[in-house]
Amino acid sequence: MDEPYPANLMAASACRQCNNDFSIDEEYLACLLECVIAGSTTPEQLHRPKIARILRGNSSLLARLQRARMDCAEGPVWAAENDRVSRVVLKLARCHAAFELNEPQLHDPSHLEIKPLPLMTEDEREAFECDDDALDVWPEVGSRAMQRVLVAGTDAFVERWVTVQEGNYRFRTSQANGLTVKIVLREYLGCEIIWD
Repeated sequence: MDEPYPANLMAASACRQCNNDFSIDEEYLACLLECVIAGSTTPEQLHRPKIARILRGNSSLLARLQRARMDCAEGPVWAAENDRVSRVVLKLARCHAAFELNEPQLHDPSHLEIKPLPLMTEDEREAFECDDDALDVWPEVGSRAMQRVLVAGTDAFVERWVTVQEGNYRFRTSQANGLTVKIVLREYLGCEIIWD
């Protein structure tokens, strides 16, 4: 995310080692996304000054991203290090499951999909963005998700997407078909994580 950070930024506590173990992968993913969106690894062509600064100061990461880019007839194609991307996405999803739903998920999910939004078919994108807002499974009392429940007469509805920082990060949680966390990074990368 970019400064200034949102006033009510959500945070889940984690031990120092758990938090720090992901730092290098988080930096990689942030830089990868910025380079993909800009279509370049050249720091001067990037939109986010923070990422340009990181790449100017980290020549090995810059070289790694330069090697990941391949020029094709349709434009640049990037060979992402999927294991690094998956680790970060899974960490974020676990935090949302614990923080929003009070449902810590320490085991592997039954489904983890990461796909650029522009590469989704129209049907995939619609399914990813839209969910039934009827509340079949109520969140735990006291959880943040319970605070987002809207009751109108005898019907209950839940807030759809929570925008943490416009254009950078949004997510939604659901328990209708297993515990589901959906995340969108930089309005480019769609992530869906499900625990049965």
